[in-house]
Amino acid sequence: MKRRLNTKNSGEDSFFVQEMKDRSGVAVGIADGVGGWSDSGVDPGVFSQALMYHAARYAKRGWADDSYPSSANSPEDSVQPWELTPENCLELAFNAVLRDTLVDAGSSTGLISTFNARSGLMKAANLGDSGFMIIRNRTSNTFLQLSQMRQPGLITDTPKDADLYECRLRHGDIVLCYTDGVSDNVWPQELVAISSVITRQGGSEQEIAQNMADTVVEYAMKAMHRKDRVSPFEHAAALERQRWAGGKVDDATALAILVSEEVHEPSSEVPIV
Repeated sequence: MKRRLNTKNSGEDSFFVQEMKDRSGVAVGIADGVGGWSDSGVDPGVFSQALMYHAARYAKRGWADDSYPSSANSPEDSVQPWELTPENCLELAFNAVLRDTLVDAGSSTGLISTFNARSGLMKAANLGDSGFMIIRNRTSNTFLQLSQMRQPGLITDTPKDADLYECRLRHGDIVLCYTDGVSDNVWPQELVAISSVITRQGGSEQEIAQNMADTVVEYAMKAMHRKDRVSPFEHAAALERQRWAGGKVDDATALAILVSEEVHEPSSEVPIV
């Protein structure tokens, strides 16, 4: 994996999609660098990119659970599979960012999810106002941030503060992960409607997932510039007795995951117990 060192015009959001070891599952992550750091001369995108880069590195080396047989060719090289949970991945990535000489300062939200290819179990750790939705179920998240602070007197949240989620997925489920550039401007029911329309248009699973993510971002980018509709951000501001009209301009990133169950016939050489 090549690191992106030049973050000019790359925005504050970052993400990764990584197959886990021995094809035991897939890990995805999404992060939103905090734009306020630009006032101090710090590129907000550096932290979020570094966090996702290191998370992807660890996800590639970890298993979705610890029940998979070792893939080593010899007993000397055998390694006991170890489950990399989303909270473990987030903590390992965060600690790697703290050691990263390319990251001087910054802070970011962090959402990491793993999808177990054998059991269909989805696990997630979310720190911040990025979020996810399972079409069939939905949830909301509190506002926290991971931070790299090299200034005295500042408070930082850690991966141990992340909210943890777990859900057994079913065939046909759709999982949408997104930064607040989406959730501040697009209502949950609009996300459901978009996913329904794109699914009905058909295509391969990869095409459907890509079209869905693209459409969500395109819709969010249009909605954030409109002042003639009530956005989720405006609604939340009103609850806090603050005035805000329309959408909130921000970077927007979305990932779409389609869940497909494949049934494998057992081999006739293996007895069924």
